[in-house]
Amino acid sequence: MARVQIVSFIGSFLLLAVIVGVVRHRKLGERYSLLWLATSVGLLILSLWESLLKSVARTLGIVYAPTALFVLGFGGILLILLQFSITISSLVKENKRLAQEVALLQMQLHTPAGGAETESEQ
Repeated sequence: MARVQIVSFIGSFLLLAVIVGVVRHRKLGERYSLLWLATSVGLLILSLWESLLKSVARTLGIVYAPTALFVLGFGGILLILLQFSITISSLVKENKRLAQEVALLQMQLHTPAGGAETESEQ
């Protein structure tokens, strides 16, 4: 086993262990952990299975096979960032809607039933 293969295995294993630990302590939801787990398991498999890594690298046109690990890892990170961007966008829309709803409810609460302001409020 080459040094680069050992280092990539250790890095992939540590990434997987950190993700599992974070999910177990409920700091990251299961929904968001799927891409992280898929990326780390994929990197772990490729770091162990040298012939698969070489064929993937050859398919991608990469001369030095361990570089394919970085390319695929970067691709996984981009997918995770896309997932987070989609989630953040929907949360921003929901937050705006809720703020508008709260403002309308506050306005209704502070406006008298008749809709007109009384002389004491003017």
